[in-house]
Amino acid sequence: MPEKNVGIGLAMIRLFAALAIPAEIGRGLVFRQQGLAGARWRPLEAFHVTLRFFGDVTENAAADIDEALEQVRCRPLDLTLSGVGVFGEGIDAHAVWAGLLDNADLRGLAKQCEIAARRADLPADGRRYTPHVTLAYLRQPAVGTVGQWLAVHSLLQSPVFRVSCLGLYSSHQTSQGSRYRLEREYELGPAT
Repeated sequence: MPEKNVGIGLAMIRLFAALAIPAEIGRGLVFRQQGLAGARWRPLEAFHVTLRFFGDVTENAAADIDEALEQVRCRPLDLTLSGVGVFGEGIDAHAVWAGLLDNADLRGLAKQCEIAARRADLPADGRRYTPHVTLAYLRQPAVGTVGQWLAVHSLLQSPVFRVSCLGLYSSHQTSQGSRYRLEREYELGPAT
């Protein structure tokens, strides 16, 4: 497990809580990363299911988030990727993703991460939670191409996979896009 990399201070760090996608499941997603001109496909190591995006926070807030995430309780999750989708419409489409089958425990874990954010005095995230794995970012795609890609991959269905750790990740912008680093890992265990 990586060492705790959050401390006291005023520097800003961009954080999110997420579940990593196992490599064997991710390889099935990489296979689908084609046929969409101009897409910036995400690398295998970047595949994850975001539970809560915390954004740019001070190191003090990061320490509070870390402390709150240590209190999260959820049994390991059995998840299944199912279907694909897009954020945005037409030329405003900005990301394509793989969805997940509805899972009450996953929704509960996301809610606990929202509570962790609130304990760190972050504003509430008013968006409806849509669990997904981002496959590519788009910039003004040609009309119809996204719909064609969605139709080709609409029957995506992964085998069931188990996730037993929640991660706190930092996000760093590079010329090749965002890169993520695992800052802390929290074992999932029986809910109390």
